[in-house]
Amino acid sequence: MEPAPAREELSPAKPVGRHAAMNSLEEKIAYKFRNSLLLAEALTHPSLAYESQRPHFDNQRLEFLGDAVLQLILTEELFHLFPQFGEGRLTKLRARLVSRNALAECASNLELGKYLMLGKGEERSGGRTRPSSLADALEALIGAIYTDSGLESARAFVLSRFSTEISVIAAEPTEINPKGELQEILQALSSTSPDYSIVSQEGPDHSKLFSARVSWENTELGAGTGASKKEAEASAADDALAKRLWDDPPAQRLTR
Repeated sequence: MEPAPAREELSPAKPVGRHAAMNSLEEKIAYKFRNSLLLAEALTHPSLAYESQRPHFDNQRLEFLGDAVLQLILTEELFHLFPQFGEGRLTKLRARLVSRNALAECASNLELGKYLMLGKGEERSGGRTRPSSLADALEALIGAIYTDSGLESARAFVLSRFSTEISVIAAEPTEINPKGELQEILQALSSTSPDYSIVSQEGPDHSKLFSARVSWENTELGAGTGASKKEAEASAADDALAKRLWDDPPAQRLTR
């Protein structure tokens, strides 16, 4: 009996043929590859490359490239979206978009898992739904699109896939935990922790309004109000993150 064609080693999800699966994915992402081998490479998990003894054909190189392309596109988008933010806040916002969980969720929405070509062991161990594999495949897909036709095509794909997440950040750029973020920033500069104080409270017991301040090294960094002491302190921390007075020289801090 003649050996099976080499392409049968590649195991796309379910009974759908490999070429049909590729066409289906291209329709889903609204992009037609000029070089279909790039798409196959982006979807080839290292486990299959190992089993098929083709060590130079897997998605790791495209993942490396795609990570850089993704960072550039989202960095530029955030740079223009928030002209008032400094490097630190922009970096935090970008981290929300490119976290492993965020990338895996985006890949899941595309059902990338069912298009992955996996080794048998990886298939049995649930590789199609593993967040790290999905995130890597998404970055590799971005790298493949960039290699196939350049930055503008990659940008169109990234911005369309991340449009919802970008809209959420545009509507609410405030960190979920401003006190934690402020603590992290200041601890990188000094062993002194920020100090919070409630300076006033107004209104009846059932509807109080608290005012808080946060200070650090003899400098008031921010102030805020809230319906509870916790909310007021978080508001003060958020105000401090916006002002970034720790970036000023010490003498200038004291005069502000």
